[in-house]
Amino acid sequence: MKLFSLENDDFPFGMKKEMLPVDCCSNTLRSGSVIVSNEFRVTDFPSANENALIRTLTDKEQLVLSLERQYQEDVGVLAALFFNYVKLSPGEALYIGANEPHAYLSGECIECMATSDNVVRAGLTPKYRDVQTLCSMLTYKQAFPEILRGVPVQSHVRRYTPPFDEFEVDSCLVPPGELVLISPVPSPSIFLVMAGEGELQADSLSDGEKAKEGDVFFVPAYTEVKLSASGPESMKLYRAGVNSRSFN
Repeated sequence: MKLFSLENDDFPFGMKKEMLPVDCCSNTLRSGSVIVSNEFRVTDFPSANENALIRTLTDKEQLVLSLERQYQEDVGVLAALFFNYVKLSPGEALYIGANEPHAYLSGECIECMATSDNVVRAGLTPKYRDVQTLCSMLTYKQAFPEILRGVPVQSHVRRYTPPFDEFEVDSCLVPPGELVLISPVPSPSIFLVMAGEGELQADSLSDGEKAKEGDVFFVPAYTEVKLSASGPESMKLYRAGVNSRSFN
């Protein structure tokens, strides 16, 4: 049954076209758990002996069914239909602006976040939820996020620069037996070792420091850093610091 067409500007009940995403998303998030249970009860797969046209589910439909198995009767399952479903390959990144909802689903990544005074949740979590506040603060922008692939800034280093001033992230891959010099930058930096092991040398460290997976180092501004890997594998690090364009 067709209620109305999105191509028609004459929406029922006084609805405005530009407000449709806001109304649909916010009403879904406020609907509670009962409607989620009912929705999935009537969307079960047809049995093999039914004369029904069976099509291949889209990636997002498969995602929603997977989420429902993990978070039964959670309104966040249906909210996923309003989100972009993004799959990132190694070396790719995306940035998320303020008041934009997001959820990590699987895999491993690093996250760098600007200073924030709140985290507001509405679904897919056992933690406290504040649906009313979340719905009031969202931007409801409709666009696919830009995928960043980094720009080489020197040998073995790629830089990911979002369109805001708070931070940038460098990806550093140090091959075995090589010495990688990280050029000084005009802001303090935090280095996170994600894989491998080796050594980090800087003026702020008297004799250098052994570095292994999970280690975090603080390096002052205008400090050159020397990285070396030990063992047969490369050492993978990430550096976070103030966005360089802030100093131009």
